Amino acid sequence: MSTFSLAVFWVLSVLLVSDAVALSLTSTGQTLTLGDIPYYLPGTPYITVSAHGFEQLQSANGLVAVTVVNVGVGKDSLSTLESAIGTFVTDDVWNTGFLEAILVQSTGYKSLNSSGIVSLSGANQSSFILSFTFEGASSVPNGPYILSSNGALYQPYRLYMDFAGAFTQPLIPSTNESYAALPAALPGIESPAVGVPSRLYYTKTASKPLAGVRLGVKDIYDIAGVKTSDGNRAVYGFYPPKTTNSVPVQRLIDAGAVIVGKMKTSQFANGELATADWVDYHSPFNPRGDGYQDPSSSSSGPGAGAATYPWLDLTLGSDTGGSIRGPSQVQGLFGNRPSHGLVDLTGVMPLAPELDTADYHRCRDPSIWKAAGIALYADLPFFTSYPSRIQTISVPQNATDQASTIVLSFLSKLESFLNAKTTPLNLTTSWTATKPASAPSSLTTFLNLTYPILISKEQTRLVRDPFFAAYGALHDGRKPFVDPSPSIRWAFGDTYPNSTLAEAQTNKTIFMDWFNSHILVNNSKTCSESLLLYTAGLGVQYRNEYHGPPTVPFGFSTGRISVFSEVPDVVVPVGEASYLSTVTGHAEVLPVTVDFLAAKGCDGMLFNLILDLTAAGILNVTETGQTIAGGEILLKRGMTGL
Repeated sequence: MSTFSLAVFWVLSVLLVSDAVALSLTSTGQTLTLGDIPYYLPGTPYITVSAHGFEQLQSANGLVAVTVVNVGVGKDSLSTLESAIGTFVTDDVWNTGFLEAILVQSTGYKSLNSSGIVSLSGANQSSFILSFTFEGASSVPNGPYILSSNGALYQPYRLYMDFAGAFTQPLIPSTNESYAALPAALPGIESPAVGVPSRLYYTKTASKPLAGVRLGVKDIYDIAGVKTSDGNRAVYGFYPPKTTNSVPVQRLIDAGAVIVGKMKTSQFANGELATADWVDYHSPFNPRGDGYQDPSSSSSGPGAGAATYPWLDLTLGSDTGGSIRGPSQVQGLFGNRPSHGLVDLTGVMPLAPELDTADYHRCRDPSIWKAAGIALYADLPFFTSYPSRIQTISVPQNATDQASTIVLSFLSKLESFLNAKTTPLNLTTSWTATKPASAPSSLTTFLNLTYPILISKEQTRLVRDPFFAAYGALHDGRKPFVDPSPSIRWAFGDTYPNSTLAEAQTNKTIFMDWFNSHILVNNSKTCSESLLLYTAGLGVQYRNEYHGPPTVPFGFSTGRISVFSEVPDVVVPVGEASYLSTVTGHAEVLPVTVDFLAAKGCDGMLFNLILDLTAAGILNVTETGQTIAGGEILLKRGMTGL
């Protein structure tokens, strides 16, 4: 029989009544270990059942680890149970320790034998079979549970260590469709524990395509019952918990996603380099290669979490100037910046509304990637015919190193798959030849100030000024601390008159209209007349190097094309190239990625194309770990408890 140990944590509430002090105890749950696996038990049971025969079971402090199985009417054979339980082995929360007893939920179920005890194949133990009844629900989902002597049936959360430092607040559901901080911890000096429920509790349906999908959320999105930090300690301490979910979060919840926590963002979603730029919070760790590469920003937590944890299915980030694409590129993730305006950003901290988008990272199951897109970006058309013309920019013409060889090999396979022809695009030449008459001939000069003016002017107006005013009113005129990167950008914006914001908006619109009518044009059959591909190269960027103070993000680059033109930009991993690590003194590998751009509104076509390329073996599903093919992260080798 299985055994487990139990630790109980309580919250002591102090209530003042007249001059007396009344004390009340409120349970916030318990932590358990089943074998050597830690679990958290909520303070409130999932349901209360009548299970006859509890007294026969081996319990610890009145608790027993059990498995609930739904079987059909009259299906009382041992093979039926074994078949049902055999499907549970892939679940990371369930294990054979939950076979102390099997709670069978079936009308007309008959005991397998008079003793009520069976031995299941592969379980290495005997299990009691208990039939049970309950009130208040049509059924109890299959999976692992903890049963108390009074019939309370709890759904346990498996606890994982956030050793990558990707999370700010692990969360669990609370009351009234809100969330609360997970009141559990694991021993050690690593970051907080994250609790995840069994995927067996959830069944995907047409209306719930993300049922049971574990979701981490960048800490600029509001979640009901929880504070939003924006990566700033003063913001977290100053503002109360939010009362509603942001629109993107609510859409994913409505599709069945299960929030497991909020994740780190560089401060106010401005770009920051690890480690010196991160002052209030420590930058998460990129697991690839030597484990000490910069995770990129600002969706640093979502990117690092998606690349590190196999128990995390999906992470929600954002992209204004590259905040989802950068982490995807350096960690070898499928990541997308959508067409601008596909989802309402109410309840999301703004950087520049003209540029802000809600986006996500995906590591493994491509079907979840598409399902999340359908849920997040409503009414998106999904074309199944693809362009036969490919344009490239910043893509090598010849194979001069391992990374360029990988990119060109992928491009050759893509050409064959699409029966397409590739032509290099010189954006500067195209602009000079076809630009609006009133626009200057130099594209880089024309857009040099556009991005820094938009983000500095908009964020000071929408975020800094109201925050500083409210904070100062409460603290005798004092200012809160702000990291160097947003401080420098905001100060830059202050040196320009407000009229420059309108000028930047105009220049952005001029480029967008030109690009969408000359470079990536819509098509009624394939949505986009062509695809535009670029590569960011091999991103070797050590987090233990100092690079001087942050600077203002002047200029125009390939990564800014989708930012200004509002077209979708999808990152896909295509391989890995080696480098000699100055950390390990050993050859390691880092991801090589390619970005796909298409005409505005053609996100659905790109989703289908990426899935078809994966099915054809041209793209591979990426794994968590040291490489995109998997493998133990260097930090974890030979270590326990992580």
